[in-house]
Amino acid sequence: MNKPNSTNRGGAPSAVARKGAASSEPLLAELRQLIEQARQSAAAAVNAGLTLMYWRIGQRIRTEVLGGQRAGYGEEIVASLSRQLAADYGRGFEEKNLRRMMQFAEVFPSEEIVVSLIRQLSWTHFLVLLPVRDALARDFYAQMCQLEAWSVRTLRERVNSLLYERTALSHRPEAAIRQELGGLNRPHLTEAAVLLKDPYVLDFLGLQDRHLEKDLEDAILRELEAFLLELGAGFSFVARQRRIQLDGDDFYIDLLFYNRKLRRLVVIELKLGEFRAEYKGQMELYLRWLARHDQEPGDAPPMGIILCTGKKQEQIELLELDKSGIHVAEYLTVLPPREVFERKIHEALQSARARLQSRPGASTD
Repeated sequence: MNKPNSTNRGGAPSAVARKGAASSEPLLAELRQLIEQARQSAAAAVNAGLTLMYWRIGQRIRTEVLGGQRAGYGEEIVASLSRQLAADYGRGFEEKNLRRMMQFAEVFPSEEIVVSLIRQLSWTHFLVLLPVRDALARDFYAQMCQLEAWSVRTLRERVNSLLYERTALSHRPEAAIRQELGGLNRPHLTEAAVLLKDPYVLDFLGLQDRHLEKDLEDAILRELEAFLLELGAGFSFVARQRRIQLDGDDFYIDLLFYNRKLRRLVVIELKLGEFRAEYKGQMELYLRWLARHDQEPGDAPPMGIILCTGKKQEQIELLELDKSGIHVAEYLTVLPPREVFERKIHEALQSARARLQSRPGASTD
């Protein structure tokens, strides 16, 4: 009797061989997953070890340099160490890299904090964070990298777009900012202030200087993915021109979203021109209708974002919109030169903090 063969006379796999290959596919997929997970874990462990080593090298050199009494001692020792280490271990230990390690240890002085961050942040993440001069901004970006698993490219884009300075959080007193940042890594404590921005940069919409509200709405839906990224983490699109009826009258919500982190519906109203006081009543009507008819058990009350091309700050403050869950922000369809943009953002930030400090009973922390 002939023995069964795994191939036929033409060299193609036999039915038995094909059946065996098919039955092994689930096992093969599982083994591949195990291999990939092990590789990723090993790479992460190597990255964490290297980053901690860089911090310890920087810390040790800083201790030695700061302990030196002679002027120029620091320059001499760093140059000497870099020559010897680069000769032994390669270009990664050239003088400019040793100075980055020293800066790393200076900017992040606590080894405990570094150890907690290197679980998610690579050395390249830290290189992006080092030039950020504001300690609160740097802490914000580091925390968000952990929470949202930002890539280095995403982190760089967020820093370059002044994300922290545009958040509502950055307008709070320093003590309040530190308290909120301290709670970011605890589950279910994300506040709207971390996600809300002002202004929103919508230069990706490609709109001309003169456009209608419908043009803005159409462009947002056309570039929905980019718009969701600008809104922030956790947003998902629900509806456009959502129709509601009250007393026989029809009303239409421009854009309706849901944020899974905040666990609440978010209404976005698009306005050409500056903010007007009557926008508050319109938004409150929408929010209360949604709270009565669409809010799910366990969700927070709906909130609203009014996007305008200009703000009237005194009116906004007197209307106490934040108590109604309403956030007013400007939007930019054309991004100005970076220097102009930075100046505009920092002026707005200083103005907001000055207003907070001038309020009766305001803390000076």
